[in-house]
Amino acid sequence: MEINLAVLAGDGIGPEVVGAGLRVLEAVSTKYGHKISTVEGLIGGIAIDETGTPLPDETLNACRSADAVLLGAVGGPKWDDPTAPVRPEQGLLGLRKALDLYANLRPVRCFPGSLDFSPVRPERIVGVDLVVVRELTGGIYFGEPRLRQVVGNHLQAVDTMVYNDYEIRRVAHLGFRLASQRKKKLTSIDKANVLECSRLWREVVSEVASEYPQVELEHNLVDAAAMYLINQPAKYDVILTGNMFGDILTDEASVLAGSMGLLPSASLGETRNRLGFPLGLYEPIHGSAPDIAGRDIANPVGTILSLAMLLRHSLGLEKGAKDIERAVEGALNSGARTADLGAGGEKALSTTEFSGIVIQFLNAG
Repeated sequence: MEINLAVLAGDGIGPEVVGAGLRVLEAVSTKYGHKISTVEGLIGGIAIDETGTPLPDETLNACRSADAVLLGAVGGPKWDDPTAPVRPEQGLLGLRKALDLYANLRPVRCFPGSLDFSPVRPERIVGVDLVVVRELTGGIYFGEPRLRQVVGNHLQAVDTMVYNDYEIRRVAHLGFRLASQRKKKLTSIDKANVLECSRLWREVVSEVASEYPQVELEHNLVDAAAMYLINQPAKYDVILTGNMFGDILTDEASVLAGSMGLLPSASLGETRNRLGFPLGLYEPIHGSAPDIAGRDIANPVGTILSLAMLLRHSLGLEKGAKDIERAVEGALNSGARTADLGAGGEKALSTTEFSGIVIQFLNAG
């Protein structure tokens, strides 16, 4: 198989973790006789600097033509001016919208030999293996109007949360299908006691649930869910929630694993690639970490595991995906640590060294 990949390294540590991930992907591809063809594109701050826009047409066209898209990170202090007319994050949001990537899958797993990563007590995170399904193209991040205005003698800012029933229904179906393949339990998280959008969310999710009688549906309010994620995380399997709540809760959930650097993600929609699989965008959930950019010390696990998701969802290569996941687990359980996982001095592995250990486990498997 030839794998056509659009690679958007982006800003900060993006190029470093993407480079590490591609080395692992190359090792898997060699093992199974696949050929990788890559097209690089600009996005985020570097795209603003070179083209004046965070999402150039050339990048978007390359993504539409690819089998899948691998992204590093966008943003940094250089482009943090809140009054700037264009910002790096607009590139990522624009890409999600343009490709209609309405569902973001963020798995959170606590590896058995690596429970010391987390600040949460080990007995609370034993067995944690959950997936958050976050609606990605609706809600407050995209709602209109979005403005600032003078009201009386005061400056007022307005953001609008909007959800249509079809937006909720399609991501709910994806969540229930995923739950059907796992432990047959789905928890929908909203704020239905206060927000009209959440009341519609709960109503539509409950309607969709009737089509999946084999899946147990539970509703949680988002404030309670934020507490349960820390003191009862193993009770969750598939979590379904809206755009803003999903953004916040998945960053919180990264604490269970011990570092944001460990968590991957896949953004999916209805568009199919030339192989008939979903055209997906794959990226670690961490940001651009400009304070450590260029030092070869970033944790590449989130990117490497994102590539496992890419093989599974956009290419149908389950064996390769499992090989990567087993290799990452083997590396972590062997004691391999980057600085963000508490390693210091000579014990802290560089980005390149850690990816090399993953490749060793992959080739040995």
